[in-house]
Amino acid sequence: MTARALTDAPWLKSGPAARVLALLNGGGEEARVIGGAVRNALMDIPLGDIDIATTAVPDEVVRRAKEAGIKSVPTGIAHGTVTLVVESEPFEVTTLREDTETDGRRAKVSFGRDWVRDAERRDFTINGLSVDAAGVVHDHVGGLADIEARRIRFIGDPAQRIAEDYLRILRFFRFHAAYGDGAPDRAGYLACISGRGGLSGLSAERIRMEMLKLVVARGAASAVVAMADGGLLQPLVGGVCYTGPFADMIDIEQAMGLDPSAIRRLGALTVAVTEDARRVTTRLRLSNAEAKALDSMGHRWWRLPGMDEARARRRLYRLGVESYRDRLLLAWARSGASSDVAQWRALATLPQRWQAPHFPLKAADFIARGIAEGPALGHVLALAEDAWLAADFPLEPSALSAIADQTISRFRRDHRL
Repeated sequence: MTARALTDAPWLKSGPAARVLALLNGGGEEARVIGGAVRNALMDIPLGDIDIATTAVPDEVVRRAKEAGIKSVPTGIAHGTVTLVVESEPFEVTTLREDTETDGRRAKVSFGRDWVRDAERRDFTINGLSVDAAGVVHDHVGGLADIEARRIRFIGDPAQRIAEDYLRILRFFRFHAAYGDGAPDRAGYLACISGRGGLSGLSAERIRMEMLKLVVARGAASAVVAMADGGLLQPLVGGVCYTGPFADMIDIEQAMGLDPSAIRRLGALTVAVTEDARRVTTRLRLSNAEAKALDSMGHRWWRLPGMDEARARRRLYRLGVESYRDRLLLAWARSGASSDVAQWRALATLPQRWQAPHFPLKAADFIARGIAEGPALGHVLALAEDAWLAADFPLEPSALSAIADQTISRFRRDHRL
C-alpha cells in the first residue's frame, strides 16, 4: 500500500464531514472519506459530494447517528448505504463491501471489513483512494501514481471490471475527458471495444446521465473521437455522429465566453435534421425540455448562414434568446468554425445588443376595425405580426395603424369579404 498526507483539507479537521468521521470512528470501527472527494482534493479541484466508507454495518451507523441527534435516511440500506444529514449537508455512508455476484448491470454485495477488498471492487484507480480523519491518504490500487500522470486506469483486469457493469465503458471515457491527459489507457481502451456489445443492456437513463456529463468535460473533443474510432459512439445514439462540428462547438463556446451546454454540444455531435433530434431523444430518454431544445436546434439551421441583421432580428424574435443562440451556434459549428468568424460573432452577440420588443397590436385594434372575435381574428393578428416583422418592428402609432389597415384589406381581399 502507498500512503501520503493530504495537508490542505480543512474539511477533515472541522465541519460536517469531520463530525461524521468522528461519529463513526472508535469502538472498534473505522471510517474514511472515499472516492471522488479524495481524488478531487488531490487534483486541487472542487470536491462535490463527500462520501464516506465505514467498517460499521448500517444498523450501527443508524444507532450512532440517533444517539448523536443526527438524521439518518436509509437511501440504499440493502447495499449498505445510509445518508446522514449534518448541518443540512447530506453524506452517503456505506459499509465496506465485497461483490459476490454481477450480471453486467448491477452487483450483489456482502458487507466486509477489508479496506483493500473494498478498494479493489471499485472502477478506476483514481476512485479507489481513501483518506482517514488524520489526513492520511490510503492507496491500495495505484491511484496516486495515476493521479500524478493524469491517467485513467481500471483497477485490476479491465475486462472483468467492465463485465461487472458495462456502464463503466462510458465512465472510462467520461473520466478520461474530465481528468485524463493524452491518449486513453490502451488496455482499458481495448477492453471497452471488446465489451461494447454489453452497452445494449444498459438503460437509456444511465446512458443519458453519463453522456451529458461526458460532453461537457474538458477533454470531451478527443474523448468522443476515441469513442467513435472504437465503434462505441454510434450504437449509443443510433445514428451518425459529427465529431468535427462537436469540436468546433466547443471552440465556439470558449471563444464566445459561454458556459458549456450539454444539450448544445449533444446537438452538434448528433443532429443534422430534426429527425436526428427525435431519434436521440428516444434513445437517451431526454427530458421534455431537453428534447424541445434539441429539436429546435435541428430545425432549418441551414437557413441561418449569411443572414443580415434584419433577418437575424426576426429569427431572434420568433425563437427567443436561448433557442436563437443554440440554433445559430449549431449552424456556425457545422459551417466550419473558422469561416466568417466576424459575421458569425456579430450574429451570435445580437441578443446582447438588441432586445426584441413585444408585438404592439392587440385584438382590440382589429375588433375596432370590424373583425369579429373567433378564428378570423387570430388569423388577422398573425398576418399583422408578419407585416410588423417585415417592416422591422416599427412602434410609431402611424406605422402601426397603417399595418392594421393594410392587414385587414389583405384579409378581406383574400377571403372576398
